[in-house]
Amino acid sequence: MRVAVSVRQNELLDILLNVAITRPVFIWGAPGIGKSSIVEHFAAEVGLPCVSLLGSQLAPEDIIGVPQITDGRSIFCPPRLIAREEAYCLFLDELNACSQEVQKAFYSLIHDRRLGEYHLPPGSIIIGAGNRAQDNAIVKPMSSALVNRMFHVELVASHRDWLEWAGQNGLHPYVIEYIGLRPDHLWQQPPKTEEPFSTPRSWHMLSDALTSYGADISDKQMEILAGGCLSPAHATQFRAFIKQIRNRYTLAAIISGEQKWPSEPQDRDALYFLAQSFRAQLLKELPAVSGKSMSAAARKLAGRALELLKDLVAISLEIAQMAVAPVDGEALPDWFMVDIVRHLPRLAEKKRK
Repeated sequence: MRVAVSVRQNELLDILLNVAITRPVFIWGAPGIGKSSIVEHFAAEVGLPCVSLLGSQLAPEDIIGVPQITDGRSIFCPPRLIAREEAYCLFLDELNACSQEVQKAFYSLIHDRRLGEYHLPPGSIIIGAGNRAQDNAIVKPMSSALVNRMFHVELVASHRDWLEWAGQNGLHPYVIEYIGLRPDHLWQQPPKTEEPFSTPRSWHMLSDALTSYGADISDKQMEILAGGCLSPAHATQFRAFIKQIRNRYTLAAIISGEQKWPSEPQDRDALYFLAQSFRAQLLKELPAVSGKSMSAAARKLAGRALELLKDLVAISLEIAQMAVAPVDGEALPDWFMVDIVRHLPRLAEKKRK
């Protein structure tokens, strides 16, 4: 399914408040990105109870009900969970994981708002959701008849929206601070192999686990929790971040000159995380083109960055190389790389090999 419109969490809530009250909406998105929680929040906003059905676990009779003989005639009795007297929000999660027979059972419910002789109470709302084929999740093709009965939108992860939500809902400060530093780690495309991967949901799980363990959590316990929730690379860097906090290393202090890079062998993971964060800040702060239009702050950062890279080379040439190498199509500005070649030939030589 190709969806032309992608929205963030706050934008999706606005769409639901304006569209879902009149037409069924289908939310596409990767696992763990927050589809269910947004629908629950929307239902609370409009003052309706939210009834969730998991499409992958439904049979047709779970929707249309079973027949009952009354006065010599059969009447289908829909399940009590659906056949309610008062208006409610019906959330059909994993709708595109249903079998074709179950999808057919939803036709009249979505289009005509009825099941047999039962009609949804006035003011009721229907919202569907499902993963995409590229997410390595259980999905089945949706018939054109069902697709055409719903308004479609794709939800994408937004670290700004998520951090706002996380602060309002009391997530663990370690998690909030880490995503603030590494917003690119909030979500990862689901891997083809069976392993944990980072999503807003998995960061929420990690936050709950950290809160449960309390302040006295050991390094080993931290390793277990991060490894059980996050992508392996993100788990490694999160542990390094915690070590950095406990050792009171901060990137801001290193850039300002108040601290130096951690240089002890036992601090190598913290050094790796700080170097990754340093690279992320350079990508964010340095302009694509140098010249008279470049701000004084950017010039100062570029000069300081060369000094810090020189110090980093002395500690670990490999980590310094990582800090300036292109990753996933993102590269430091060409003019800054020219400065590196000019002022740090050792690093440039290592990079060319």
